[in-house]
Amino acid sequence: MQRGYEATVLTAAPEANIEADIKALDVDFQAYHVERNAMSVRSDLRTLLELRRYFVDSRPDIALAYTVKPIIWGGIASRHVRHTRFFAMITGIGYAFQGGGLKRRLLSMLVTRLYRYALRRAEGVIFQNPENRDLFIRKKIVDPQKCHVVNGSGVNTKHFKEHSFVDEEPRFLLIARLLGEKGIREYIAAAEIVKQVYPRTQFDLVGPEDPSTDGIPFSEVESWHKSGVIKYRGPTSDPRPFLRECHIYVLPSYHEGVPRTVLEAMCTGRPILTTDVVGCRETVIDGQNGWLVPKADAQALAERMLWFIEHREQWQAMGEASRKLAEERFDVVKVNEQMLKIMGIT
Repeated sequence: MQRGYEATVLTAAPEANIEADIKALDVDFQAYHVERNAMSVRSDLRTLLELRRYFVDSRPDIALAYTVKPIIWGGIASRHVRHTRFFAMITGIGYAFQGGGLKRRLLSMLVTRLYRYALRRAEGVIFQNPENRDLFIRKKIVDPQKCHVVNGSGVNTKHFKEHSFVDEEPRFLLIARLLGEKGIREYIAAAEIVKQVYPRTQFDLVGPEDPSTDGIPFSEVESWHKSGVIKYRGPTSDPRPFLRECHIYVLPSYHEGVPRTVLEAMCTGRPILTTDVVGCRETVIDGQNGWLVPKADAQALAERMLWFIEHREQWQAMGEASRKLAEERFDVVKVNEQMLKIMGIT
């Protein structure tokens, strides 16, 4: 908008406070029907038709879509408006590409074909890590010449300020939707191991319930909280108070694009403990600003937690390294400049 463009934001119908935040940006806003986790032909057809109607009526010059359904149905819908330049941002490969049983293999085949069709006319496809890009190229979903890689969605280094450590018992934090593939159960198992040695250590969990197939039942979360192994702090729209309170930020995820919560923790000046998987490994220089551990390995996670507890003198230097890495590589201003350049917005 500062460069003379008019902008419209399209999302699923949000809560009133979120809609107010969007409108406060002084952009046009339109809600459309989309169910992120539903596997319904009727629901998806409605999404496609509503997006097609928007493209035909509004005829945007440039469209940028991200997450699976907006990319697939937005990409297909945009084909009906020849002059619209369509771009997609892949923020992670998601549930469909994570292997497993017959259901996931069939879903992967379906999503691959839909992506391939939706991205055929895309002018550019933007990835948040090279591994996801290479997967799409290997599956022949997208032409390599259309691919670009940026450093995640970026993080606002002015909004997330660096803070000193609170002088109290070690405190670990995980912020994530309540999904199995965020590594939450490994976090709980590791906390149980650590508490056998250092019972006063605190483990916080912050995040909303998720209705997807991989969602963790809230009754299970409640049982962890009541047992005292973790303290469940509920969902939040502002993670900064929780990040200030913690000493070590943990994300034992199975896969990511580039995890936003890790970037926010890095900006706050916190050491990072995460998994050596696509997306997460981009955020850690092992031994400098944190540690990487194998996926789905609660024992390895616990061992690194114990290392942090027993090497408190390393926290400050690791936290400073996190902040420096966030500023140099992941600053949202730099990422946005990359995105605008890719889309030809000068």
